[in-house]
Amino acid sequence: MKPTTKLFATVSGQATKSLRPTQMALLPPIPLYRRLFRVHRNHLPREARLLGDEYIKAEFRAHQKIDNPVHIIGFLTEWQNYAQLVEGGTWRGEKIDKQKIEKMSDQQIGQLYELMQAIRKQDLIDNDPEYDPDK
Repeated sequence: MKPTTKLFATVSGQATKSLRPTQMALLPPIPLYRRLFRVHRNHLPREARLLGDEYIKAEFRAHQKIDNPVHIIGFLTEWQNYAQLVEGGTWRGEKIDKQKIEKMSDQQIGQLYELMQAIRKQDLIDNDPEYDPDK
């Protein structure tokens, strides 16, 4: 038999009992930005995708000049978690943790409220043929 250089898969570490996906290494901003658009394109309906794409653009523009490493890590981590939720299909009906809401500023809560209103308005337009958004 001649020696081979093929490597075979081996188990490294202990198996986890959790069914949650393992946390990926934090992506840099530009690859994460691109990944978010890919996730939207592949996993969201057209209307949700359009709204989500605009929101991603606005948020990344707003955070473009942030210098605080803690804020940058938090921002990228939350967007990466969001991408994993959408890819896994577990985002529908997902509720925001009470702890996250308590940490939000008044401006962030206002943005969340505006997003909720936009989603509800779009839902009315999609589900009620007699709804007229101009009235």
